[in-house]
Formats: sequence, structure tokens, C-alpha cells
Amino acid sequence: MKRILSLICCLSVMASAFAGCGSKPAESTSSAQASPSSAPADSQAAPEEEAPAESAAGGEITVMVPPWAEPSQELLDSFTAESGIKVVMNIVGWDDIRNKISIAAVGQTAPADVVEVDWSWVGEFGATGWMEPIEMPQEEKDGMPTVQSFIYGDEVLALPYANDFRLAYYNTEHFSQAGVDAAPQNWDETIAACKKIKEAGICEYPLSFTLSATEAATTSLLWMTLSKYGDFFNDDFSVNKDNVLGALTFLNSLVNEEKLIDPASQNMKDIEVYGKLTAGAASFMVGPTYFIGLINNPEESQVVGKAAATLVPGNGTIKTATFALPEGVGIPKYSENKEAARKFIDWYTSPDIQVKMYGEKGNIPTRTVALQQLIDNGTIEGGDVLIEQSDYISAPFPGGIPEWYPEMSNTIYNSVNQMVQGALTPEQAYENIASRVEELRQ
Repeated sequence: MKRILSLICCLSVMASAFAGCGSKPAESTSSAQASPSSAPADSQAAPEEEAPAESAAGGEITVMVPPWAEPSQELLDSFTAESGIKVVMNIVGWDDIRNKISIAAVGQTAPADVVEVDWSWVGEFGATGWMEPIEMPQEEKDGMPTVQSFIYGDEVLALPYANDFRLAYYNTEHFSQAGVDAAPQNWDETIAACKKIKEAGICEYPLSFTLSATEAATTSLLWMTLSKYGDFFNDDFSVNKDNVLGALTFLNSLVNEEKLIDPASQNMKDIEVYGKLTAGAASFMVGPTYFIGLINNPEESQVVGKAAATLVPGNGTIKTATFALPEGVGIPKYSENKEAARKFIDWYTSPDIQVKMYGEKGNIPTRTVALQQLIDNGTIEGGDVLIEQSDYISAPFPGGIPEWYPEMSNTIYNSVNQMVQGALTPEQAYENIASRVEELRQ
């Protein structure tokens, strides 16, 4: 999850008039093939009375991923022609995949031979031993930086196919109208510009930020703490009081004192919050990297030609900081077709296929060479900003993502939400978070 190039999540699928894009929107189950997608995902695809027909000598595998990770039939046919392995796609809503993996693992079965693995599942999957480790030489790791997000201990549990790290975006027209002609370089400049925009009546709530009791509020507090104050956790995984309390106090002030953040964001989904910028209803946000392809897309944005990407603000000492929220594919421990599954993963995450998947789904490559190709040929605009920001990707969790991340996240986002509503002070929100982490890390 470090150093040079790695980018962007997920889908080019957009919903709602706000034209935003959520980190993991719910999707209905579907499939491009005659697959088990209409059956429970943890059942195997083989016919009831006889073994599945083999393609050449390669056999058949099942692949369970969300809609934005599904290759076209043309790409799948090319893999079959190359490997002799037939692929049966099982397209499942993102929210359901983790449950299917865990239920199947308890029964010592695999829901599919290849499955979606989100960065936030790695701690749990590593602790339970549900995934088959993937051997990967250091040279290959260096060319796919966000693979670090999928390492538990010293084992790689999945390879990233789509990445997302936080990048800043601003409405250049709003800034210019307020007399600010350059992108802000740190948080002081960002807040000063937002105040000018508000005072001039250009935008009532110029700063867009997720405040709802959802996972996005947790990751938002993490990146804000990293970029403005420093590490969220100490080396022993206790919460860094000065940094986290500072971030909570700052955020509470932006909402309830400076009134730069729309209080309605307390009840808005992240896709709606992000969409405020593309709708012209916000002047600055830190959001998903795939917005670099949306802000000037006339089908998705109302601020075409009036918005640009820039680095996440720092604090003067910290130039900028961000962390990755990638998605990957891995092999369940109980898969009966591990060799064929590995061949599929190697093919699916290869530079050539990543370039093609960008064209099909908007998934920006996680391999440096593939990403550089798209930047060099002009397919991805703003590549220089992406490259520079990726140099500042860091891991917010000492020793890797903990298996208790979901429980911790629940406490963080509820504490943030209650604080901005006035039910908790920043000090009380901090105590909630710190005490819960202390319980979980024992």
C-alpha cells in the first residue's frame, strides 16, 4: 500500500442525480454466462449428475465477484482459448460476498474457486486461515504496490485488481470567483479558501465530507487524521490521542462552528456527499480516485471544465498523506481447483487485461506498467497528480489490518456521527474510540 502508482476502485457505474459513486454500492446478482448466479453463491456450478465438461485439459472454475469486476465474455473466451480453462462467473452483490465466504469456510467448502477480497477483510481472513496464500516474488510486488494491503503476516492473500486511494478535488471556478487562483497546498489554505467562498455567497457549504454512520465516515476520519495530524494509531495499536482528538475537534468545528460542511451530510450516503462536487454544490472534497475520470465527464458531471484534481492537503510539516482501499481476488482455502484458479488470477491481474478492464469497467490498473501505459497515451487525464499522490500512500494500521476492524469501524463512524449531531463532545467521541480499540486489541 506504498510508494509509486496504484489506483482507483471499482466501477464506472453511477447512480442518482448527484452523479456520485459509492465505494461499494449494492448490486443485484447477475451473470454474463449460464452460471450459478441465480442459485446460492456458495453452491458449486457442476451439474447434479455428472462432472462438468472440461475445456481442453484445463477444467472449469467458478469466479465470484461484484458486477464492476466482471470481464466481458470476449475476454473470458480469450482466457479459455489460452489456458483451456472454462470460467463460470458468479456475479454477486459486494455486501453479500464476505458472508458467503465465511459461511462456506465454516462448512469447509469454497463458495467459488476465485473470490472477491476487499482490503478491509484481510485481517479477518488471515486470522481464520480462510484464504490460500499466493506466492509472489518481490519484483512483482514492487510493480503492484497495493498488494501490501493484502498481506497478512508474511503471506499474500489476494492480488489487487482495482484500487482506490483518496485524492482531493476542487471547483476551480468557485476558487477563482473567491480570488483564489491556485489549488490549496495545506489544510490552512483549504479552510481559508472555503471561508472566502462561503462569505462571498458562492457556495453555502463549500467543503464536502462524509458524516453518516457508515464505513465512509471511518475512512474519512482516518485520512483526515493522517494528512493533518499524523498516525491514527501508535505502534502498539493504541489510539494516538493527540492526533485523533485533534482531527475530531477540527471536524466538529468545520460542521458546527465554521459551518463549512453541510449538516445534512449526517444522513447522506457517501455517493451523495461526493456527488455534491460534481453537482456544483460543493467547492472542495477529498474523495475516490476514480472521480478524476468523472469531474469532466459531461454524462456524470455538471462542472465540466470547472473542476480539477489536486493533492490531499497536508499541514505544512506533513505535505500530504493518503491510504489505499483496494479490492482484490483470492483463492479460498477449500477450493478444489487451486492451480486453475491461480492461472485465472495471474491472467486477470496481468497488465494487458488490466488495461482492457479499464476500458470495460473503469477499473484503473493496480500494476504500475499498465497504469503508466494509460497515462502516457492520454487515456487517463490528470495522471501526474495521481502519480504524485500515490507516492504518499501509507498504511494506517501498524502490522496490518486487524481482524477486528469491522467492530472498530462501527464505533468510529457512530462516534463521528453522534459528535457532529451534538450528542457527543470531541473528547467523548475520542474516549469511545480509544476504549473500544483497547478492548479489541487485548
